[in-house]
Amino acid sequence: MSLDPAAAVELGAVRVVGTGLLGASVGLGLSASGARVLLADVSPTALALARDLGAGTPDPSEGAGEPVGLVVVATPPDVTAAVVLEELKAHPDAVVTDVASVKAGVLEALRAAGADLTNYVGSHPMAGRERSGAVAARGDLFLGRPWVLSPVEGDDPAALATVRRLALALGAVPVVMPAAEHDEAVALVSHVPQVAASLVAARLRHAPDAAIALAGQGLRDVTRVAGSDPALWAQILAANAGPVGAVLTRLRDDLDRVLEALAALAGESPEAGSSAPGQAVGARGAVARVVADGNLGRERIPGKHGGVPARYAVVTVVIPDEPGALGRVFADIAAAGTNVEEVALEHAPGRAVGLLEVSVLPAAREHLQEALSAYGWHVVA
Repeated sequence: MSLDPAAAVELGAVRVVGTGLLGASVGLGLSASGARVLLADVSPTALALARDLGAGTPDPSEGAGEPVGLVVVATPPDVTAAVVLEELKAHPDAVVTDVASVKAGVLEALRAAGADLTNYVGSHPMAGRERSGAVAARGDLFLGRPWVLSPVEGDDPAALATVRRLALALGAVPVVMPAAEHDEAVALVSHVPQVAASLVAARLRHAPDAAIALAGQGLRDVTRVAGSDPALWAQILAANAGPVGAVLTRLRDDLDRVLEALAALAGESPEAGSSAPGQAVGARGAVARVVADGNLGRERIPGKHGGVPARYAVVTVVIPDEPGALGRVFADIAAAGTNVEEVALEHAPGRAVGLLEVSVLPAAREHLQEALSAYGWHVVA
């Protein structure tokens, strides 16, 4: 996927309201493709920063002058509906979309306000970063990512086509999905993972330094999104409280079963006064079942290019923590004729080396191990 300059130009002038991560990224992507982008933000500082970064030009008319064909509302979730309503009134001939991560609540608020929704299409690009604000924005943020379109019953088909064109212009993959279905989906694949990561990371706050020193890539993977903006996520979770609560309730039920199994296993331990196994019949199976179900669930996550997930073999290489080391090892992997499917890097505690884990097709593992060893790399068996 790549930016589509032709689609961007077809949009005409685009007004972007809100110059945070998503709004500024929309502006950067469209501006890079030659589209005219007019920026608006209640914060003069945020507006000036987005301008200086190349996301567009501040709208001198504050929405009352130059005609636009599309308005993109990228404001915080708790004010999205109000801003959409204002933009629909100020630009009756333009298509208005928002990029809030929750769709049903916005739609309900607009209907309650009696808004004419003929030119409104809710949308949500499934892209983001742990960092927020225009300084974290990227014009290629949406490349290859799903962009959900939630059309309203009775709206103009041309409005949906315009928002679809926006997604294509930014290199995203348009996916049409009703608002309520979208909210249930993101509760499962985005919002609950955020809560889970934050809860696990919170356990580290007062952990002993000796325990933290043992942390490896697994902990980093689980807690990667725990560095997100608390204020933004408070708004997102509040707006999608029902679907998120439903998933968390089922997750709590699963956790309760694990706790019951672990309590039974702890009760048959020698420390508990019983050295004979067998008092916790079924407990080990319950724990194993959780891990097995997790394997099955993980296998449903789309694989490379959105296709069926593939199983990879991992080749682990010790590399020095110095400039150019990664470049050299990747050059040698390319020289070996092996394609890298996934990659992860973990630093060894107390040593100036890293463990590079390269995922390749199983048939290529042995060949790559031999090639890298021949090039002088230490391959971990």
